[in-house]
Amino acid sequence: MTGAACLLAVVGLAGPAVAAPQPGDKTISAEKNAANQIAALQDIKKSLSPAEAKVDSQLVLQQRMTTNRASTTAVPMLQNGVEKTASGKVLVDIRATVSDALLKDLAAKGAAVKAVSTRYGSVRAEVPLSSVNTIAARADVRRVEEADGAMTARELSPNGGKTSSETKEQKEKRIAQNTREAISDRAGAVDSEGDRAHNADTARGDIGVTGVGVKICALSDGVDSLATSQAGGELGDVDVLAGQAGSGDEGTAMLEIIHDVAPNAALGFATAFNSDASFADNIRALRFDRGCDIIVDDIIYFKEAPFQDWIIAQAVNDVIADGALYFSSAGNEGNTADGTAGHWEGDYVNSGQIVGKFAGYAHDFDPGPGTQIFEPLSNESAGAPLILTWADPTGGSANDYDLYILDAAGNVRGTSQSFQTGTQDPYERIDVPSGAGLRIAVVKFTGADRYFSLSALRGRFEDQSDLKAFTTTGVTFGHSAARGAFSVAAAPAADPLPFDLEAGDPPNPAGPFPNAFDSSSKWERFSSDGPRKVFFEADGTPITPGNFSSTGGEVRQKPDITAADGVATSVDGFIPFFGTSAAAPHAAAIAGLVLSGNPGIDPAEVREALTQTAIDLGAPGVDPVTGHGVILADRVLGYTGASPQPLAVPETPKVTADDGGAYVDPGDTLTVSLPVTNQGDGTAVSTSVVLTTSTPGVTITPRAQSYGTIPAGETVVKDYKVTVPASQEVGVPIQFTARVTFAGTFSPKTSSFLVDVGRPSEESVAFAYSGAAVPIPDNSQVGATVSIPVSGFGRASKISFSVDGATCSTATGSTTVGIDHTYVGDLVGQLIAPNGTTATVFSNDGGSGNNFCQVVFDDAAATPFATVEAGDAPYSGTWQPASPLDALRGAAVDGTWKFFVRDTAGADTGSVRAVSLHFNGYVRP
Repeated sequence: MTGAACLLAVVGLAGPAVAAPQPGDKTISAEKNAANQIAALQDIKKSLSPAEAKVDSQLVLQQRMTTNRASTTAVPMLQNGVEKTASGKVLVDIRATVSDALLKDLAAKGAAVKAVSTRYGSVRAEVPLSSVNTIAARADVRRVEEADGAMTARELSPNGGKTSSETKEQKEKRIAQNTREAISDRAGAVDSEGDRAHNADTARGDIGVTGVGVKICALSDGVDSLATSQAGGELGDVDVLAGQAGSGDEGTAMLEIIHDVAPNAALGFATAFNSDASFADNIRALRFDRGCDIIVDDIIYFKEAPFQDWIIAQAVNDVIADGALYFSSAGNEGNTADGTAGHWEGDYVNSGQIVGKFAGYAHDFDPGPGTQIFEPLSNESAGAPLILTWADPTGGSANDYDLYILDAAGNVRGTSQSFQTGTQDPYERIDVPSGAGLRIAVVKFTGADRYFSLSALRGRFEDQSDLKAFTTTGVTFGHSAARGAFSVAAAPAADPLPFDLEAGDPPNPAGPFPNAFDSSSKWERFSSDGPRKVFFEADGTPITPGNFSSTGGEVRQKPDITAADGVATSVDGFIPFFGTSAAAPHAAAIAGLVLSGNPGIDPAEVREALTQTAIDLGAPGVDPVTGHGVILADRVLGYTGASPQPLAVPETPKVTADDGGAYVDPGDTLTVSLPVTNQGDGTAVSTSVVLTTSTPGVTITPRAQSYGTIPAGETVVKDYKVTVPASQEVGVPIQFTARVTFAGTFSPKTSSFLVDVGRPSEESVAFAYSGAAVPIPDNSQVGATVSIPVSGFGRASKISFSVDGATCSTATGSTTVGIDHTYVGDLVGQLIAPNGTTATVFSNDGGSGNNFCQVVFDDAAATPFATVEAGDAPYSGTWQPASPLDALRGAAVDGTWKFFVRDTAGADTGSVRAVSLHFNGYVRP
């Protein structure tokens, strides 16, 4: 190829055979533009200091352009993707060995810490741009990156949903109004059309399985309207991880879908949006701390490696290995069959064309005899995250690939050119700028040829007048593609998506409602396709050592199954709810019915049932868009032989002293009335209870009793005689364990309870924090901690906690209140006992009101603090805490207690000034 033709090809203005340009030809200025601008960018890359080499290239460019005007003028059309936060800082992920010393140093440098993960070595923080290099220079910091972006798999209408411009105050008022309307209206349940389209409604009626005994937990953005859904009767109790309610309402909508399909399953939630590492931590917490049997999410983080199970996928693998089922949305990034994807993956092909001043050969996208080093973008791809990854292990890439977006005039519009020298990730990202005629170049700066993936998430590769678009299958990536996870594609349940994905698209398909899915059903045109090629195990071990090309690695069939979207919920902005975000909870809920009707079933059999009974869509056999096909609840339950199961559970007993005393004293004889309720779907037959105690000297008569047959929903109560030894120490409770057995796989069910011995004292002893006011860092997980020493008290019959204050007001910065803070709804407060047991006192309650003053948190209070509104400020009176303080009593209360409070959102400040612990003891004989 002639030098002129080579230069023309650099900007995508020529094919393999081009006439030599003449003097004055505009294409010469275009190619010079491109060459000069890329050379200027490579100048920056070659001049990095050791600290800058550990910093994401987008952040480096932002720094250079802030401090050096020459960097800006050299690349005049470059759109740098790093945005400042409301506080004027940049949001970053610091990959490091996490320690108190690191967090202290970050605070000293003005950082606001958003999320901390010790397990995965990551801190998300807002930091001043000027501090990035000094943070990166620390020996314990591996990398400082622009914060890893994420998105849900909800398909948004161009004008639908709530906008990011909605303030905290506006959101608070909207949700409060919606909750009041839900309480007063309660016009009837809003049911997902997917319940009907999947035959789940008839399956529950015919088979009698409702989700009993199963806990299904979701991860998404947030559950802002959870109270609204509960007030309207759409949801019951939801176990939300403390401080992890997130922001947004996709989680609420997902929970409503799960509840519609599996109405008696227990529910849980945690946000996935704090950071990628926090997402991974929350996955593990839902399983290992909260006992979730099934976990479902609808999130993708942009940095998730397609060719290796990264930290989120590793967390998914952990919970699957522990017996949980995991479902995730396949994504809404399009597919090749419908022409809706912006994705190419395959082997790097050296075009022989040097790009820039120092090094770098552009990849040739053309699979034929021609040469094309640019992939053209559609004009509607603006804002799409453009991601380049290649077949190197995470944290071990020694092959350096770079990414550029140019326009037809040769102006560089975007670049990502981080160093990869052996310890970095194989990852580059640009957010696609606006404009027409944009095209992408992938450049191998140094290193070996590798298989790579290029994705414009929710953008498209589209022919331009001078360029042809080349696409391949394999859009789905990340934890949804973990071996044991279920990746879920979407098919409409009812009405079609009411807008075009891009202008001129063919009509979107409609669903079968009020009928069920069948072989004629269509998938959503936006649903992401597979399969997913993987080259490395989670620990970085190559699957095919030495072969990192298209002939190596492992191919995973993803997506696995298809489920319904385009369904109704009661949640504002999700009426209807489109996207694989809606499909994944339908599939998870159907799996919940399977577990409920087949307790102890092997997870491999659940996978077999879901895949083998799915209705094939499209071409015969497993396909890259819908996997095995769309699932139907009745077919899945029939395949597994599901049946109604009993679930006999011991309830809280009633304890009375036979002498009529109001309290249990040493030497008393007690009647313990122990109820057992069948919470299951089937009749509990041959039910019996064994009541035991670990407290020496206590006797129980009888030890075991038959409760007989207990129909579903019924309760049977039996009495036990208990004698308390005269030597029993006052204040030392009697510890009981009730084990219920019955004919069923959920058997036995066991619970423990305590019976206090001694008369509680009416006298309350206070232990107050006596130090200086402690500032609460704004929008920081580091939070503020105050210590309260307790000594010489012993055992407590009751614990309460107060936020004190001499004079109450809502004045900003008041020094007379216990906690002065604007917008109290930003705060999460937790009380930590000396043994480490934690109770959440309040959690994002109170909205825009200011200040706590003379407020008592007491388990016996009539009203939960969660019901307070902004108009109740300054918050006073007596309220139930978010979780029981009684759980903190332990063996004794002596030791150092801690009160920890953190601010979970920006733009509000305050301090902890005056708080107290209150203990009631026992009246000594």
